[in-house]
Amino acid sequence: MSNIQQTITPIDGSVFIERELASTEDVLAIVKNAAQAQKQWRKLSVAERAVYCEKAVDAFVANKEAIGEEITHQMGRPIRYAAGEVGGFEERARYMIKIAADKLADVAVEEKEGFQRFIRREPLGVVFTVAPWNYPYLTAVNSIIPALMAGNSVILKHSAQTPLCAERIAEAFQAAGLPEGVFQYFHGSHETVANVIKQPEVNYIAFTGSVAGGEAIEKAATGLFKGVGLELGGKDPAYVRADADIDFCVENIVDGVYFNSGQSCCGIERVYVHKDIFEPFVEGFKKLVNTYKLGNPLDKETTLGPMVRSSAANFVRSQIEDAISKGATPLIDRSNFPADKGDSAYLAPQVLINVNHDMRVMTEESFGPVVGIQAVGSDEEALQLMNDSEFGLTASVWTNNQQAALDLADELETGTCFMNRCDYLDPSLAWVGIKNSGRGCTLSSMGYENLTRPKSFHLRIAI
Repeated sequence: MSNIQQTITPIDGSVFIERELASTEDVLAIVKNAAQAQKQWRKLSVAERAVYCEKAVDAFVANKEAIGEEITHQMGRPIRYAAGEVGGFEERARYMIKIAADKLADVAVEEKEGFQRFIRREPLGVVFTVAPWNYPYLTAVNSIIPALMAGNSVILKHSAQTPLCAERIAEAFQAAGLPEGVFQYFHGSHETVANVIKQPEVNYIAFTGSVAGGEAIEKAATGLFKGVGLELGGKDPAYVRADADIDFCVENIVDGVYFNSGQSCCGIERVYVHKDIFEPFVEGFKKLVNTYKLGNPLDKETTLGPMVRSSAANFVRSQIEDAISKGATPLIDRSNFPADKGDSAYLAPQVLINVNHDMRVMTEESFGPVVGIQAVGSDEEALQLMNDSEFGLTASVWTNNQQAALDLADELETGTCFMNRCDYLDPSLAWVGIKNSGRGCTLSSMGYENLTRPKSFHLRIAI
């Protein structure tokens, strides 16, 4: 087995970068170093940790343009959008730094004469973050910054598709003067990841990726009594009620479907529209999708880049073919997108109507630029269809009736409910999924709970 990892760019299928995989000895040394460094790091105050983390964010943001171009080469996002991920990284990082002092403070309990009692949030120790390629910085920051602010050390293993992302984060922390060993990374195989999980010094695993990947992480951690946070797949629905603003909904839902070529765990993958406005909604949707430009993501005019690899695009093609064979109607003429060469990573966007839940495209995660739009006759029918999924990450309701949205949200089986918005993580809100979308929580004040353990102090003063 080769010890060289190659990153194949979806732009043209060439080798963009190569990296040497870490040896077992290298990784064990990283783990030992992280455990040792954490002993001193935890002794710093939250304010002292914040200084290092703020400086790292500053250093990271300063490289915005270069980082954006690297994202495009590594995973194919159009260059016009790629640097925007740096802004999201900054927003989440600075928010989690800002709230840390308050959310990590000792928890007081009611006074009791003769005693001092409180609960302290202690760091877990070593946090192991395993990050994906689709939003390589936005996913990683969710655990890295709060883990460090809580007094943990962090080891990062990034996707083989986006190895430069781990290196860029490490460079930022180095520029900030972070003590050696507090943040480290390595490039390694699945077997190496499993080996790291099994090390006794590793106390928590934060994984973002596929359901199959989550199963492998849980298997590696079986019987070790370690915390595991999993952000997995999604098949996120949108419901457009009859009272919704059609133009507003079309503009935002189209973006929620096709941004990043649909390669977003919380992107919209199925749409339910009240039958009273179904035809004008679909017509507007089709018209807007046909304005997209599929092509080389380094071209600033491109609005839809390739998928990460041809096999991923072919998977989506198979879903489309399955749906059409079962009666679905495709609304987009592929010939309008000549960059779609059939068996390549470049895939034309598609809109399907006359769909139902017997079709894979309405139940199976697509992770690509396709969506099925189904007419419904009531809120009750929409709710039943939205909940008919193995996933539960986000769901959105599009309406001018806030109470109706709240009533539906109460019944939706999902981690986040949106009204008139989609495909966005607000760092002040808990990011969480249910069902096969995962478990655990990142961001918000609750994001610190998985990265710390409570320790009770019960001091008897009067003797």
